[in-house]
Amino acid sequence: MDWVQWPAMAVTVLAAWLIGSQRPARRMAGFFCFILSNILWVIWGVHAHAYALIVLQICLCLMNLRGFRKNVQNR
Repeated sequence: MDWVQWPAMAVTVLAAWLIGSQRPARRMAGFFCFILSNILWVIWGVHAHAYALIVLQICLCLMNLRGFRKNVQNR
């Protein structure tokens, strides 16, 4: 299960790159990638008993959902 941290890291980096785009479609893809990375980090956090990381990812996911919603409203 330790391998999950590598795709989680890669998806997080991709999401950060996409979210910085001026194109709305790329920003939306960035939000989806961030949410996927949150899920992957939670999976890894459960395996590693990293409970602070799990709470952080839940908080970040809620912020990503907020950003997603605001991005949809501003289209």
